[in-house]
Amino acid sequence: MKKNLASIADLAKLAGVSKSTVSRALAGSPLVNSATRERIEALAREHNFRPNLPARYLSLGASRTIGFVTHACAESDGAPGQFSLEIQSGVAAGLKARSFDLLALYIDPLDESWAADYLDSGLVAGFILMTSEHKRRHLDLLLELEAPFVAWGNGKGRFCSVVGDNVQGGRLAAERLLALGRRRIAMIGGPKGEAEADDRLRGFSAVLAAAGQPLDPRRLVHGDYGEGSGLAAAEALLAADPELDAIFAASDLMAIAALRRLAAHGRRVPEDVAVIGYDDIRLAAYVSPALTTVSQHIQEAGRYLAEDLIARIDGGPISTRVLPVELVIRNSA
Repeated sequence: MKKNLASIADLAKLAGVSKSTVSRALAGSPLVNSATRERIEALAREHNFRPNLPARYLSLGASRTIGFVTHACAESDGAPGQFSLEIQSGVAAGLKARSFDLLALYIDPLDESWAADYLDSGLVAGFILMTSEHKRRHLDLLLELEAPFVAWGNGKGRFCSVVGDNVQGGRLAAERLLALGRRRIAMIGGPKGEAEADDRLRGFSAVLAAAGQPLDPRRLVHGDYGEGSGLAAAEALLAADPELDAIFAASDLMAIAALRRLAAHGRRVPEDVAVIGYDDIRLAAYVSPALTTVSQHIQEAGRYLAEDLIARIDGGPISTRVLPVELVIRNSA
């Protein structure tokens, strides 16, 4: 009589493949070729291995631990790091209130086995996804595994998500700069094609266009939310229009970098150039001049991520929570 297999790890060892490949094969993923999938399914039948993936993952909730998934700090110049650390604090508070623990998972963006590895180990009950690089691939992995998770960003009904009202955030920034009488307005956008960055640009551009001063393509440069890209973008904008009088940056880190570059060019903030950031990280209030920014209420957002994931683990429906944003006026604009 064939020995029954107790876990995906046992089946993976027997089949000579990775645990993630087994998980995908049993879920019918097209990422696994038909021959491999049929061999894994045959071995599962032969050894009486019949996983109920959603039930198995939900049972891991007994661990009372949630995986907070982000990139290692070394992967960037701090773009995800600062914001992720602050939202992680809110997540931790939300989990503690529900008697859950947090496990920080700093993953390689190219790793495709982390989700199956952590689920199969029994260490976590679910994931909060905060990655930016290769985020779409990470989402696909979690969906294929039917893993309980919630992501920061717009899920559009495909998965549980929490996101700030990015279109409104862009509008608030544009309205403030127009109210200040600025006419040569520039923007440092986020990564092209990223939903949140595109929404901020859309809201910002719409208000400028309605006011009769559409955003000049020469005054739009994209960055990756980090300081390095902010410095490069500000330099490019000043080269394209040395007389620009306002910059809206899609992250506080890029806005703070723009403050440095403007000072190096002898441009005074806000007298010569008004600057608005996005996020309202703690540092924004302490730079000089203090940064006017669109607040995403980071601590509150973290608590909602925790609460919504626990609700999902308990069998709740897929939901998208859109959080209100607020313009915090300080000295830079």
